[in-house]
Order: sequence, then C-alpha cells, then structure tokens
Amino acid sequence: MKRLKFYLALWCAKLSVIALKLTGHRGTDFPGRIAVKICPDFLRQAKVPDRILGVTGTNGKTTVCNLLIGMLTADGLRVLDNNQGSNTITGLTTAFIRDMGAGGRCRSDIAVLEIDERSSRVVFPLMQPDYLLINNLTRDSIMRNGHPEYISRVLTRAMPAKTKLILNGDDLIASNVAPGNARAYFGFESLEGDVKECINLVNDLQICPKCHSILQYTNRRYHHIGRAFCPECGFHSPDLDYRGQDVDTEHMRMTVCHGDAWEQGIRLLNESVFNIYNVLAVTAYLSELGYAPDRIGELLDKVEIVKSRFSEEEIGGYRIIRQMSKDRNALGSSRAFDYVSGLPGDKELIMMMNNLSDAAVWSENTCWLYDCDFEFLNKDNIRNIVVTGPRAKDYYLRLKFAGIGDDRISFVHDELDAPGALRLYPGEDIYVLYGTDSIDLADRVAEKVRQQISEKMTGRSAG
Repeated sequence: MKRLKFYLALWCAKLSVIALKLTGHRGTDFPGRIAVKICPDFLRQAKVPDRILGVTGTNGKTTVCNLLIGMLTADGLRVLDNNQGSNTITGLTTAFIRDMGAGGRCRSDIAVLEIDERSSRVVFPLMQPDYLLINNLTRDSIMRNGHPEYISRVLTRAMPAKTKLILNGDDLIASNVAPGNARAYFGFESLEGDVKECINLVNDLQICPKCHSILQYTNRRYHHIGRAFCPECGFHSPDLDYRGQDVDTEHMRMTVCHGDAWEQGIRLLNESVFNIYNVLAVTAYLSELGYAPDRIGELLDKVEIVKSRFSEEEIGGYRIIRQMSKDRNALGSSRAFDYVSGLPGDKELIMMMNNLSDAAVWSENTCWLYDCDFEFLNKDNIRNIVVTGPRAKDYYLRLKFAGIGDDRISFVHDELDAPGALRLYPGEDIYVLYGTDSIDLADRVAEKVRQQISEKMTGRSAG
C-alpha cells in the first residue's frame, strides 16, 4: 500500500510539473505539496542519489549551494538541486520529483540541497544528508527564527547520527551544533580589520556556554563571528581543520591550509567578508568529499557568484551594482551596509528591501530595522539614499535615527520612479539594494538607472 501511495504521489506530481511548464510557472513547490499530501513519507521511499550534501545556516546558504553546484557540475557530475524552489520539505520534494524517472529513481549522481534550519526537524527523519555545512547561525527575522540559540537546539535535536558536519569554527553558536557528530571546522585566525569589541547593535554570544562567564574575543569579524575564549573555564573557539590566511582583496586571492597536510592558493569571488567565508566553506566541503586541493582551485576558477545575488556593470563612467541585502535580516543587511560604505568613492543607494511577500498580510514586525546597523551608512561618501517602496517610510525614519540628514535622503513611493531621484554625481557608484523577493523588480529598477545615465550622457553631448 505504501508503494502504491508513493507511485500515485509521484505520477500526480509529475503531471503537475508538465502543467506548470505549460503555464510558465517553473519555480514553485506545488508538485512537492501534492506529493507530500498523498504520501507524507515520500522522501523516505524515494530512490535518491548515492550522496546527499546539505547546506544550512542563517546567511550564505544559497551562495554556497550555487558554488557547490557549479563546481561539481564543472567536474562532470549530474547534480540534483533545489535552487529553483524553496528550501522546505515541499521544495526539496519538488526537486527530487523533477529529477526522477517514472519508476521513482533519481537520475543525478549527487544532490546539493539548501535546507531551511527549522525545516530540518521535518526533513531529516525522511532524508539524511551524508554531509551538512552550517555556514553561521545569527539573528534572523523574529517571525521565522527567533534567536540563533533556539535554531541551534532545533538542528541538534534533528541531526542524524550519520551526518558529518562542516562548521564555521568562528561562530561559537554554529560550531556547537550536535556535539556528538563527526565534524570539521573552517575559519580564520585573523583577518585585516578585526576588532576585539563588538561594534554592531547585535551581539548574540557574550556569555560562555559552559560556565556563563563573560567571553573575551581575540579577533572579531562582525557581531559574534570571530575567535573567542573564556578566561574562567578555558572554553575557546575550536581548532580549525581548514584555515584561511593571507587574504589579498587587491589581487583577489587567499591561501587555505588543511592542517599540515596541504596549503593551496584560492581565488576569491568577492571582497566582502561574507563571500570570503563562502569560498572557504566550499573549499572545506570539497576537501571533505575527497577532492585534491589543486583540483578545488581549478573548479573555483570556473564559477562565479550568481547575478541574482550580486552583479555590477559600468556605463558612462558610472558603476551600477545590484546587491542583495536580505530584508527582515538585521545581520545580513548590516554586512551589506558595512561592505558598501567601506568601499572607496562616492555612492548613491536605492534602498528597496521591502519584504514584498508579506504584502498580503503585512504582519512583519519592523523591530529588525533597529537591530540593523544603518549607522554604517552615515558617511560622507554616501551622498544620497533613495528610500522607496512599501517600507520607504520605515527606512526613512531609521536613517534619521542613524543621524543621516534630509539632504542625503530622497523619498520616492514607487520603486520604478526611484532612479529619477538619483543625483548622478560624476564617476560615482550606484547601488541597488534589494530583498530576496524583489529580484525581478531590482532588474527593472537597474534598467531605469541605465536609462537615467543614458539621458544624462545624451544631454551632456547635446550641450
């Protein structure tokens, strides 16, 4: 009877995939919803690839997954992934359905899956990853995740005993998930710009998890990410199996050392701290899969950060940069603001992280704005910030609290009108900051920016 339910679920879901293609709906988890409704343990019965690789954590899941998918594909493997759907049980189920033949067997050699942290308690009883990377656990939307220590407990309770963990050793919340599991740690002993005291509004780990004394940091990247120790009981950040060092953002290179076994020069894909960690994470992951260090370097040379997350172009002496800045995520947006403000040159920003998916109920609490370091934007080289969209007034108020004057804030109700509020100072960079559910809208806004620049150039030529 179970197998009959499985095949009924599979074939009904397969028919829905065909229907969705015909109607142009490709990125939905609807097939998975059908399958789980008919056969709740669909994933347990599925004939999955021999190796299941998982990635979870608060920030960087999608980027790390996309890099792994690109590198493994470049190595000639057929890779099953859920990068076109959701990272919950129905999205994962949809990904497997799309890969399966009529008999329920997956065609791919390996699966790379982005897994929502809270969904782990539903997913792991049905499908156990061979490896799971936890990039970080930091504060997120209170509607989704509450507090990172709560998420750590969710993951620990759900974790299959067979799963080997690849953990950010510079995050004492992430690195202490499921202490009984086999594990490997990656991180940096030091990075240029490290501090000892937290300069961010959010600092989620200040107390030793063993004896509850005050932790001290020898090196801190941001928030609670860094190298810490307890002066009372001796608790400290774990020793690193994969250590990044000699980070050179001018030449976009760093060295990765795996203990005394090897060291390898690795290409960086972006100079932001988040993406430096992402590159180290995928290097550690492939090494754990048995890849030689020089081969990892070769595969990294063949991939880029997907353009939906970051892209830049130059037109008429201006640079237009599209950069995702996760809405409802104080830490993710803080890192984006710190990165943008720290780069040289004058800038204008279009701020449109408007959590559009909440528009139907509009229940998101805006307290995350006051956990986010908007103060990073209070710098002279940020000459104009255009706030726009449904949350424009909230952003305007928060920028005022950050000490930014009206002379450097422009308010525009409609996102597509926002480029008209740009001042287009010669030679500046223009950043379009957008959320996870406004990628297509950000593309349209960027096109409007191009039009504004072209019109300015045409007027200048006519003059």
